[in-house]
Amino acid sequence: MFMTKVRKKVEPKSYHHASKEKCWVEAMNEEMAALHECQTWEIVPRPTDKNVVGSKWVCKLKYKPDGSIDRHKAHLVARGFTQQYKEDYDETFNPVIKMGTIRVIISLA
Repeated sequence: MFMTKVRKKVEPKSYHHASKEKCWVEAMNEEMAALHECQTWEIVPRPTDKNVVGSKWVCKLKYKPDGSIDRHKAHLVARGFTQQYKEDYDETFNPVIKMGTIRVIISLA
């Protein structure tokens, strides 16, 4: 016999739904406070000739090992897929180093 645990609490899929519950509003406020504290962005005038990248709230429940809810977590994410190459950006950079490069540096040390 198999038993499954039914989740009673549902993770909201939109800001509209999340904003109706106090626990999710508190999680979003915590995320905004953390972003502000880390100086994640700065306010600048909106350029009239550029697209503005939108954002979206992603809400997730974090569980304890026993399956009970540990906390509500909200992330503010950029909707970067709305950008168009050469119109909104022209360079990409990925700060990842290859393992072979690390080996060469260590061998030279």
